[in-house]
Amino acid sequence: MKLKDLAILIFAIVFSTMGYGQKESSFLIKSDTLHNKRLNTVYITEASIATATLIGLNQLWYADYDRSKFHFINDNSDWLQMDKAGHIFSAYQLGRLSMSAMDWAGAPKKDQLLYGATLGFAFLTAVEVLDGFSSEWGASPGDLIANASGAAILIGQELAWKEQRISLKYSFHQTNYAALNPPILGENLIQQALKDYNGQTYWLSANVWSFAKESKFPKWLNIAFGYGAEGMLSSQPGHELETSSRYRQFYASLDLDLTKIKTNSKVLKTIFTTVNFLKIPAPAIEFTSTGKIKGHWIYY
Repeated sequence: MKLKDLAILIFAIVFSTMGYGQKESSFLIKSDTLHNKRLNTVYITEASIATATLIGLNQLWYADYDRSKFHFINDNSDWLQMDKAGHIFSAYQLGRLSMSAMDWAGAPKKDQLLYGATLGFAFLTAVEVLDGFSSEWGASPGDLIANASGAAILIGQELAWKEQRISLKYSFHQTNYAALNPPILGENLIQQALKDYNGQTYWLSANVWSFAKESKFPKWLNIAFGYGAEGMLSSQPGHELETSSRYRQFYASLDLDLTKIKTNSKVLKTIFTTVNFLKIPAPAIEFTSTGKIKGHWIYY
């Protein structure tokens, strides 16, 4: 990931505070009917944060590179598609946050789907346009497809089940690869969490009880399936220090749906809802594209 990914993360964090903080506040209870003042607040806040983020990106990131005519690039083979998984995750989570904020304002479900769930796709597409006018980069059709896929996963579940039974989640652990190429993979923990794809894992976390609501299965227990990759010091093979072969990783693990943990504390509800995009550390089985199988007592 690049500096622009940090800006996207900041956008998500600030937006998360706006959406969930309002929803879970003891003095700002979810409206059962459309509350126009609240809805206007949501729209104005979303637009302000998105505009400020895009302006900041343009000044802090793209200003360092020459402008060009709008053009596309094909980066579908970069990073063993880990960056595409990141785009799917980001579009899904930003859309989910926007839907939650609109739900707090009492917006009809169809408006939540039309204007809320598509926020991630719209915002990330705007970033892609900036890429397209940069001589250093270029708009990526693969990124656009990934952005649309994240929104589709969110909207599809709402249309089919009126809830998110399968959540997209993220986990990270530090690796030894970052020290070999810190400008690309990060020089500290925060940078590496954004830039070192070797340590990132993206998960599909399914809530079992949601598929069998008459069962006694714990409502908060999920089964998660993850995707990762290792052996990468740059987007493409060929880095002089990249001596081992790149390989893909597939995981099976357990997870928690923190939003289904019962608590009367508004503070805890806010925390649980806000951090539910993170996959909890848990035992996992790893299958690699090289044919190896490995067990982890705790994986994150």
